[in-house]
Amino acid sequence: MEFTIFTNARVVQTKPPFSVEEGRDVVIQGDMIVAVGENLAPSYRGAKVIDATGKTLIPGLVCGHHHYYSGLSRGMLISAGEQNDFIQVLKEWWWRLDRGLDEEALYYSSLICSIDAIKAGTTSCIDHHASPSFIGGSLETIARGMREVGLRGMTCYEVTDRNGGMEEVKAGVKENIEFAKSVDKEWQSGKKPLVEAMIGGHAPFTIPNRGLELLKEACDTTQRGIHLHVAEDKYDSVHSHHHYHLDIMERLDSFGLLSDKSLLVHGLYLSEKEVELLNARRGFLAHNPRSNMNNHVGYCTNLREVERSILGTDGCGGNMFEELKIAFFKHKDVGGPWWPGDFVAMLSRGNEVLETYFKDKFGRLEAGYKADITLLDYQSPTPWVDGNAANHLVWGTSSNCVESVMVEGKFVMKERQFDFDVEEIYAKAREVAHRVWHQVDTIKPH
Repeated sequence: MEFTIFTNARVVQTKPPFSVEEGRDVVIQGDMIVAVGENLAPSYRGAKVIDATGKTLIPGLVCGHHHYYSGLSRGMLISAGEQNDFIQVLKEWWWRLDRGLDEEALYYSSLICSIDAIKAGTTSCIDHHASPSFIGGSLETIARGMREVGLRGMTCYEVTDRNGGMEEVKAGVKENIEFAKSVDKEWQSGKKPLVEAMIGGHAPFTIPNRGLELLKEACDTTQRGIHLHVAEDKYDSVHSHHHYHLDIMERLDSFGLLSDKSLLVHGLYLSEKEVELLNARRGFLAHNPRSNMNNHVGYCTNLREVERSILGTDGCGGNMFEELKIAFFKHKDVGGPWWPGDFVAMLSRGNEVLETYFKDKFGRLEAGYKADITLLDYQSPTPWVDGNAANHLVWGTSSNCVESVMVEGKFVMKERQFDFDVEEIYAKAREVAHRVWHQVDTIKPH
């Protein structure tokens, strides 16, 4: 198996402890990093050498929570009613969009979201999906788009009763299980999957107790964890108290749904007691500041208490440089005490989700770690050293710096070029988006 070597690069570790090393060679064999050090290239004759002089290597970025179904929503032109609270926003906008998706629309959404993520230096996206008019086979459609672009991914179907009651719940659970089984077949054949599975649920206020029972059975059957919105808005917490006489986290825990494989999302209105329970079960919580600001739902004031917080976008694209900056600035805007390093650590912690599911080490440029790598062309006007590594990532770098991206040791974008016709995909996506928008405009909220 041949070697690929980045030579004379600046190597920045984005997982604490942060470090910056100049003039390093990074040696890759297959899908793994096998060595990092000075002047290693002469020891690997015949290797493919990439001169990274003046460039910076960082571990690939992880989007800890995405909605690929939103891929064709940018600038969507539809007629919508009043949106004075979060539930109206869902009913008038997002819950109409997802009902308008079919297989073709979902496929192009997946392609576009994956391409946009890689352009921004993101090598992995954890997706959370809904398409009530196209449930069976929807996750494989998303996975197909991810694989064709070369992005590492995870996906699940967000189980809900909001359109079709228990029949819709059962269909969503079935889709989660079927996709997880298809991934298991890859593992059993000796192949390392590029796309993994979770068990998805929309939010507790649209999942009855029988639905939670079925989700627990699905988690047990597939040995995966839950991926679920919680307390994105006060309504979710109030609904749980009103209908079930329990905090959201207590309700989920009563069904055995909280574990170290669980990925919960938002958590703006979780109480201190609920955060303590999340920490005790070692679950992850994805923070999505841009989406929270856009939906005007508030801020996660208990964020600092969450031990396994990660950073997502909630469908606002796959640009984690942008999300990182806004996460930091929004935190300072509400008077928070955290600094850039706290948010870079949060961003890097998304790799722990990957490690839980992909059975490899992620998130550092060291021997024995997966070769998911982003190459930056970042010209720093000030020294970049260990002590200010996170500051440069927040204040200096951006997706504009991304030159090349590698996933599984293979270039998925090299020198800002893909090995397929990107413009053809975008042109077709525009056609499909126009059709979807027209379809959504005929769908009435309920």
